[in-house]
Amino acid sequence: MTVKRFIAGAVCPRCSEMDKIRAWRDDDVEKQYRECISCGYTDEQSTVIQAQPTEIPTRVNKPHTSSPEAEEVVINFIPNPGSTKH
Repeated sequence: MTVKRFIAGAVCPRCSEMDKIRAWRDDDVEKQYRECISCGYTDEQSTVIQAQPTEIPTRVNKPHTSSPEAEEVVINFIPNPGSTKH
C-alpha cells in the first residue's frame, strides 16, 4: 500500500491553495508523484539520479598555464587632491 503524505506549507501551482498537496513515491517505476486534492493537479518526477553533463571548457574555467605577463606598479591614491580641507 502506498502512503500519500501531505506536504506542509506547499502551494499548488495551479490553484494556489496551501496545504492541499500530497506526495508519494513508487519505487517500482522509480518516480515521485504530487497531487492537489483541491483542483486535481498532478505532477511526477523521476527519482533516478542522472549524471551531470560535463562542463564546456572555456577561458574562464581553464587553469592558468603561466603567470600573467603584467608588471606590478604601486599607485598612490590621494583623495580630493584639489581640496585644501583635511
